[in-house]
Amino acid sequence: MEYIYAALLLDAAGKEISEESLKSIVKAAGVSPDEARAKAIVESLKGVNIKDVIKNAQNVQAAAPAAASETKKEKPKEEEKKSEEEAAGGLASLFG
Repeated sequence: MEYIYAALLLDAAGKEISEESLKSIVKAAGVSPDEARAKAIVESLKGVNIKDVIKNAQNVQAAAPAAASETKKEKPKEEEKKSEEEAAGGLASLFG
């Protein structure tokens, strides 16, 4: 997680995200640097615009409450349908 925060910090500062810069930030935070993690983060962030990713995440987060309220509205209808189906099934068993 430290490497993700370091990458975000570098991006916010307008600096290049490199293995050495990540390791130096992590080391300054008092964490022992890990070459493999630094390399993996740098490789996974190649070609990624972090600011766009954050903006998209904020848009999704803003839309989530609206989607949740729609789901809650639909749920009782589904429960009503189930109870009607159960009632119909019970009546069918009476007539064999």
